[in-house]
Amino acid sequence: MAAYRLLCLLALAFFPSSVAADQRRLSAENLLVITAATEETDGFNRFMRTAREFNYTVKILGLGEEWKGGDVARTVGGGQKVRWLKKELLKHSDKKDMVVMFVDSYDVIFASGPEELLMKFSRLGHRVIFSAEGFCWPDQRLASKYPEVRAGKRYLNSGGFIGYASDLSTIVQQWKYKDNDDDQLFYTKIYLDKALRTKYNMSLDHRSRIFQNLNGAVEEVVLKFERAKVRVRNVAYDTLPVIIHGNGPTKLQLNYLGNYVPTAWTYEDGCSNCDDDLLFFNDVSDEEMPLVYFSVFIEHATPFMEEFLERLTTLNYPIGRIRLFIHNNVVYHERHIQRFWERHKSLFPDARLIGPEENLKEDKARNMAVEACKKDPKCDYYFSIDSDVALTNPDTLRILIEENKSVIAPMLSKHGKLWSNFWGALSPEGFYSRSEDYIEIVQGKRIGMWNVPYITQAYLLKGSMLRSKLLQVSLFVDKEMDPDMVFCRGIRDQGVFMYVTNRDEFGRLVNSANFNTSRLHPDMWQIFDNPVDWKEKYIHENYSKVFEDEKTFVEQPCPDVYWFPAFSEKMCDHLVETMEDHGEWSGGKHTDERLAGGYENVPTVDIHMNQIGFEKEWLKFLKEYISPVTEKLYPGYYPKSQAIMNFVVRYRPDEQPYLRPHHDSSTFTINIALNKKYDDYEGGGCRFLRYDCKVEAPRKGWSFMHPGRLTHYHEGLPTTRGTRYIMVSFVDP
Repeated sequence: MAAYRLLCLLALAFFPSSVAADQRRLSAENLLVITAATEETDGFNRFMRTAREFNYTVKILGLGEEWKGGDVARTVGGGQKVRWLKKELLKHSDKKDMVVMFVDSYDVIFASGPEELLMKFSRLGHRVIFSAEGFCWPDQRLASKYPEVRAGKRYLNSGGFIGYASDLSTIVQQWKYKDNDDDQLFYTKIYLDKALRTKYNMSLDHRSRIFQNLNGAVEEVVLKFERAKVRVRNVAYDTLPVIIHGNGPTKLQLNYLGNYVPTAWTYEDGCSNCDDDLLFFNDVSDEEMPLVYFSVFIEHATPFMEEFLERLTTLNYPIGRIRLFIHNNVVYHERHIQRFWERHKSLFPDARLIGPEENLKEDKARNMAVEACKKDPKCDYYFSIDSDVALTNPDTLRILIEENKSVIAPMLSKHGKLWSNFWGALSPEGFYSRSEDYIEIVQGKRIGMWNVPYITQAYLLKGSMLRSKLLQVSLFVDKEMDPDMVFCRGIRDQGVFMYVTNRDEFGRLVNSANFNTSRLHPDMWQIFDNPVDWKEKYIHENYSKVFEDEKTFVEQPCPDVYWFPAFSEKMCDHLVETMEDHGEWSGGKHTDERLAGGYENVPTVDIHMNQIGFEKEWLKFLKEYISPVTEKLYPGYYPKSQAIMNFVVRYRPDEQPYLRPHHDSSTFTINIALNKKYDDYEGGGCRFLRYDCKVEAPRKGWSFMHPGRLTHYHEGLPTTRGTRYIMVSFVDP
């Protein structure tokens, strides 16, 4: 209040005595904010939260009543608000010192408190001030009748105005029209009447000192981050408005600003209101947990499908409170669904599975799934997940429910990329547009709960919201738009906020663009597009421990011969199966047309990686997983990860059981065992002649690494039963 009194004293020196007299009368205790709202929408709750933050006294008109004021979002109307205000202001018409501010609520937020508001109102020197905008609505023909202004917005907007209660009451008592007549036209005609404008000492807030209407002014507005607060700054007029109004088509821009203003997110405190409305289930039994309709959509061929389906069974949520729906539109994935169902059908006795044979289109399938929740009053939540979501956090479902939002998505992105499952903004055509904060949210530099215009691939909806606001909305079906666009548009049109949270790590998106299902095990080729998923599936679970605990996870069975975990069993199996499926094994003869000179000095029965189109993927494996081990075990040598000879060798007693002594044409060689001794074969192994040292029982998935030239003269020991497979690379020849 001391700062306010100082501002008042300063104003005495610059304003007429009549204005200064008004200033002395103004205090926050005599300010009443009036708004109109028939229901408590997300926008209304946001408005009230910002009002409470600054201790505004707010009177709400119309709550619980039927709205008869027309579709003001698309056309004229709003007269019902004036009728309510007319009645309310009669109660205050004789209070000379009372200041009343009327604002809309669904699309308005407060950026500062009553003291600043009243100070700015006083300094403007008028008894009634309406907000201003750059469009003459609803009657363009009235534009020429407006007084000229030197700078600023010229036309009246009725979404916000402030004045003395007595004057405002006198103005609104003139309303004698229908509820669906236009309120802005009513106020405009009074303002354009010079006699009335003078009588009520009316003006417009041309430079957005108090009211910032965003329509037509989005480019003028930036966020100004202060220490513990965020303001909206109008750079055209260098002002800090108190009221931010997302009028017309600027609701999404207001949502963006509302993610920060006034203290929703700051650099000092991060997300200040993220924990305001949380639900907690710590003491709730499994049987009493919310019932979730859990829908899975497989609409295109997707890598790592087995892993995706298995994660459904590892959720930290009572399986008995999940109703599973799977729509698979891909013939290739029928095998994965079948295997999953054979293993886990007892977990989901009420599951509904729809396969490609039913020819159900994606939009109809999504509608079918969500309608099941709409029709079941016991359905507490609807969760949708697409097959290209790697949901690695088993607590995801529980976390999203506890966030207590009508619509919420876990933030997911493609590994190492900015491609995510949400948009921070929309273009005028309704497609992707990058918001100022998008990159920082995706990269986790800003952590919080973000109101966004578009989510996809994984999201949670409240069942109660589906059965109320979205009951009559067809959420996915529209011939002109993709289902995800229809879904988000339908939610936005109902005034429901969509949130994305990056407060936890949830997982990632899988890249399906280059997934080629013509291969036997196409996941093997995903090392470039989906390196994290590839590693989880195909690299030995103890590989990383090589760098943490060398003594335990690296062995040296012979001098300068190291042995360490490299491949998972699945990689070993898939590589062997791929080679046998390819089938073009060499004959183990010296003549070899695959080589540049056509001659192999030490021939084996083998298939080269380039024969199956896996050469570049294999070289990527060498660079990412073998080179770091080499640098650790052979200090001072920095491998180039070049390799011309990369091949799988097959040993059989009746084909080629052994390999004669030889040197490898490499700086170092890796030799990975692809199957198990005693289970798959007997005999075999490798002997280093110079050291009279041999390894007879290599472990499946483990790699030998040894120098290739000069010192490590070696031979392949005879395989006496079964078939032995090894993967060999001559690195840095």
